[in-house]
Amino acid sequence: MAAADELDRLAYEPTSCPSDGRRQRALHDGVRQWTRHALLMYRRAFPAGSDPDSALRLAASPWVYQYQRAADDARPATEYRITAWGRCLESPNGRRRELRLPVANRLRIRSDAERAIAALVAAEGNPDPQLEDVRVVQFTLSDGRTSLIFQGSRAEALALYRKDGAPAVRALLDSQEYRPGTACASCAIAPVCPKLPKAAGLLGITDRSRPRRSWSSTTGRGHRGCPARGYLRGLRLPADDAVERGAAAERGRAVHAFLAKQHSQQSRTPCTPKIPADWVPEGYRLPDMERQLGADLLRHHAEVCPLRTAEPQSELRIEPRLVFDDMAADLLVLADPDLLYRNEGSWVWRETKTSASDRPRRDVMAAYPQLALAVKIISSGALSGLPARGRVELELLRPAGADLRTLDPFAPTTLAAAESVLREQAEGWHRETLFEAVPGPECAHCEVAKWCSVRQPQHVGLGEAQ
Repeated sequence: MAAADELDRLAYEPTSCPSDGRRQRALHDGVRQWTRHALLMYRRAFPAGSDPDSALRLAASPWVYQYQRAADDARPATEYRITAWGRCLESPNGRRRELRLPVANRLRIRSDAERAIAALVAAEGNPDPQLEDVRVVQFTLSDGRTSLIFQGSRAEALALYRKDGAPAVRALLDSQEYRPGTACASCAIAPVCPKLPKAAGLLGITDRSRPRRSWSSTTGRGHRGCPARGYLRGLRLPADDAVERGAAAERGRAVHAFLAKQHSQQSRTPCTPKIPADWVPEGYRLPDMERQLGADLLRHHAEVCPLRTAEPQSELRIEPRLVFDDMAADLLVLADPDLLYRNEGSWVWRETKTSASDRPRRDVMAAYPQLALAVKIISSGALSGLPARGRVELELLRPAGADLRTLDPFAPTTLAAAESVLREQAEGWHRETLFEAVPGPECAHCEVAKWCSVRQPQHVGLGEAQ
């Protein structure tokens, strides 16, 4: 099927099964633009007719590996199934198979277990006795690049699974650990999960009429600026690195990564002003000016390092993922504190921000809405199970020094301000149905603008780079 034909097929996204005769709603403009690009990149990765000797066709159905429980297996399930999300192709004679795994943005380095399990699905899913050769490849929908994950015989795929895949699967099946996260939004047992904290009314919304979704302060901030921007970010469409990984943003992430490593040391020694010249963590690229500024900010951090006041033997949670079920709004609320630590028996929520400017901010909750969510979470008792003491801290690192602001979640004026910010952030998003773009000057700083057909063009002046 040609890319244009495929795009036409995806022109409408059904709100329910098409056979029931209900209306269909038009696909979001950004998703349409992304789909067009992704299909073209797929054709670039696998051009038609490039290898006539290995012509492949789409399998009749996705491959599923099925395993029946052994007689001595005490687990309650009687059958296990393993699938792989990708395109399943096979030769007309059934002797060759190729599993193509899509990646949205960048090629991933697959673990040994991932490689082995993918090879198993390709070799043993919907088993065919004629199968001889198996190939697993991943491809990026952003630029059409490919990388080989596995290539070999059916027997080699099975041997690889027994070596690297089976132990990982057994460990997964044997695990009794609950891991609340974004998947809780669609999990059938979420209402009775013992590890998913219930927090009815956390966002101040009483309306269960909308589809169950997840929400975070990032969601609210993105929607407020441009509904389409927030929507497309929520779908995790590839972002423009030149925008998302600009020098200032990269410096902030590098500072956070450095502090997270320092705070995770077993010695729990407070940070000092002695910052090594090579402080930038691996994987971050900073210009010399940002590298120097980052080092200066880290020296200021030593003055307000939370390990100075954290209880030595108490729990310390570094960049934890917090998940709460707001039953009143039927929403999964996500939060990612920079640090949670105990002081005098109470939780302290620390957020750290960096800035190249010394200009003060008056309304910090409006500037950093995650603080409003933190205030509400602590005051409601959602973090500890019951309302108790606690505080929220904002650490602002600037060239002139460190500014530590403290918010009391139990002060009526602070709590009222936090609830006002949360309503402004969440109510409009919760009612939204179209998520249309709002083109304007901010298009120049939008990391997903390339998927927007109505983005405002950026005019290049004389003397600027073309």
